Amino acid sequence: MLAEERFSQILALLAEKRTATVQELCEALNASESTIRRDLLELDRQGLVNKVHGGATLPSGQFRADEPTMEAKETLAVGQKAAIAQAAAALIRADDFVYLDAGSTTLAVARAVNGAALDAHYVTNGIAHARLLAQKGCRVFVPGGLLRPQTEAIIGAAAMAALRQYNFTRAFLGTNGIDLNAGFTTPDPEEAAVKACAAKRAREVWFLADDSKFGSIYPAVITDLAGGSILTNRCPDPRYRQQTLVKETEA
Repeated sequence: MLAEERFSQILALLAEKRTATVQELCEALNASESTIRRDLLELDRQGLVNKVHGGATLPSGQFRADEPTMEAKETLAVGQKAAIAQAAAALIRADDFVYLDAGSTTLAVARAVNGAALDAHYVTNGIAHARLLAQKGCRVFVPGGLLRPQTEAIIGAAAMAALRQYNFTRAFLGTNGIDLNAGFTTPDPEEAAVKACAAKRAREVWFLADDSKFGSIYPAVITDLAGGSILTNRCPDPRYRQQTLVKETEA
């Protein structure tokens, strides 16, 4: 059995029981004790489990308030973001009217847009996104508002007023945290408000997030899990599928 398959089974077992001993995991996966201990060390390193004496538990939602710059974000989980972006771009049709949120994963979507997706119309609050799409010959609308330096996103009342004038076929949104109870969250309340506004105007909402975002909770709520589908490289906990649609690029 591959390591990733063992990881998924360990997380599924923990999702049911919240805690498991090394012996229980050995029996359930038909694996050696040394293999299970190595797996738990790796899952603990990734923040997906808490390794305790003799076994592991699922961590509770981790509250965070950190916010890397846009430049720093573009260096994180590069391969995962590229795969997610390719899957997102493949959903776009020529007759779509798309909202593309600011953020590093959505910027990867702008890079991935090609074929029929070039004929779609776009609204984005990301400056870099608008420039890249325009360079590809796409028709792009940019709302007015305040430019937030940390994320290079246009935010504020003027941006929200502009978004309320549109109906989107698809919205692709970024999120800093995804939690079973807290939903989709982000550090800044004004950015959360713009994301929520766009989501309300869209027929289909996709939150693009690599697997490091799961289990993290940030101060500002965008929406609960039912408010959008998740497009990720890997979903670490099967319970998310009970609350919303989840698509994985590594499945």
